Amino acid sequence: MGIRAQQKEKTRRALVDAAFSQLSAERSFSSLSLREVAREAQIAPTSFYRHFKDMNELGLTMVDEGGLTLRQLMRKGRQRAEEGGSVIQISVDTFMEVLESNPNVFRILLHERSGTSAPFRAAVAREIEHFISELAHYTEQTTKLSANLARTQAEALVTLVFNAGAEALDMNKAERKRVADGLVLKLRVVIKGVQAVHHKSEHTHKKV
Repeated sequence: MGIRAQQKEKTRRALVDAAFSQLSAERSFSSLSLREVAREAQIAPTSFYRHFKDMNELGLTMVDEGGLTLRQLMRKGRQRAEEGGSVIQISVDTFMEVLESNPNVFRILLHERSGTSAPFRAAVAREIEHFISELAHYTEQTTKLSANLARTQAEALVTLVFNAGAEALDMNKAERKRVADGLVLKLRVVIKGVQAVHHKSEHTHKKV
């Protein structure tokens, strides 16, 4: 990569980071202005258009990046669990660590999930689908569940995790631990329920 290309990528990165840094419990992406983001990134507002067509394109890039970052971190959590320990507990701990260290990565997904912009809602829906598909595939590979049951379980787990994330996002450490403990229990209940359905289905099939 040439020096010019490196500089362009560096400035693009600065714009994305600047937009992420301005998100908060009170501030969604839709309330950010191009001028504010450019000022935070220390570039002229006119230079913004060399990197993004408009603020919507920047926001969609952030949604994609937020989803990818979360998926990568959750994969690491599963890898940690494979080395020993509870997959559920370690995955929840990893997720809560993400909320604590990178809250705005999750915030962009949370805010735009039910936002007014159809392209943003569609982009977040795609990211959630990536989570579900990846978890369903992992479940199929590591258990005896059918594709249908693995998918159903993944949908339930991802929904519970996202809802808990929304609740815990701006809590203090003690409150977040309470939510995390409740989430672990709920996830275990879902998995036990799916396993019961699987065993019943197997038993019925054998009887037939």
